Amino acid sequence: MTASTPAEGDSGARPTYEAYAADSDEPEPRFTDWLRERSEPAWTDAVDHPFTRELADGTLAEDAYADYLVQDYAFVGQLVGAFGHAVGQAPDMAAKRRLVEFLETVTDDEDDYFERSFDALSVPESRRQDPDLAEPTAAFIDLLGRATGEGGYAETLAVLVPAEWIYEAWATAAVETHADSAADGPPSAGTELPFYYAEWIDLHAVEPFCEFVAWLRSQLDAIGPELSPRRQRRVAALFGRTVTLEVAFFDAAYER
Repeated sequence: MTASTPAEGDSGARPTYEAYAADSDEPEPRFTDWLRERSEPAWTDAVDHPFTRELADGTLAEDAYADYLVQDYAFVGQLVGAFGHAVGQAPDMAAKRRLVEFLETVTDDEDDYFERSFDALSVPESRRQDPDLAEPTAAFIDLLGRATGEGGYAETLAVLVPAEWIYEAWATAAVETHADSAADGPPSAGTELPFYYAEWIDLHAVEPFCEFVAWLRSQLDAIGPELSPRRQRRVAALFGRTVTLEVAFFDAAYER
């Protein structure tokens, strides 16, 4: 799948949120569950991508991972700006505070992780600060700009929610897999992951991050059902485009 895969405006025969809610067995159908289901099969492709599986079991080539980190670092710089934009759009001070707290984590703990990993993987300073952007990275940055600049809080969340939720999904699955393997017996020699693999998984599977993703989803769940059908379609298109680009982003680490 490539960054040019169409997503926006391609609703096909997928049900509207109103139809989805009417057919659901849940007493309170979640708007974000509707968005996730509409994004299939790209959602499953992203969460269960060969890149994340190889990262989790330690078989991922280090040069592919180094390239991925360089691209992700470039993207994170723009992501921070999108979260800053969301702070201004958030409906109340409690929501603004939660977003600011997450920004502090990204700009502190996560930034420290990138610097240590770049050093360990011998990534030169010039490549860290001025990388040649892969097509999916450039497309992601463009999508963030359009979502935050042309819409409201719902449109911004339509990109931020899947971007964080996908990482929480694959990372928690990786942790569960490792836990199951450990329960089956002692690990084999040489199976310990290098810190830049292990910490990247842990950063996206720890309880505070999982709680933040749940909260971020709840923000979109609260406002999504109240949007006009037209804005719901736009939010769904942005969500789907984000998921598609996540797949392309992982693909690009191998291609380059």
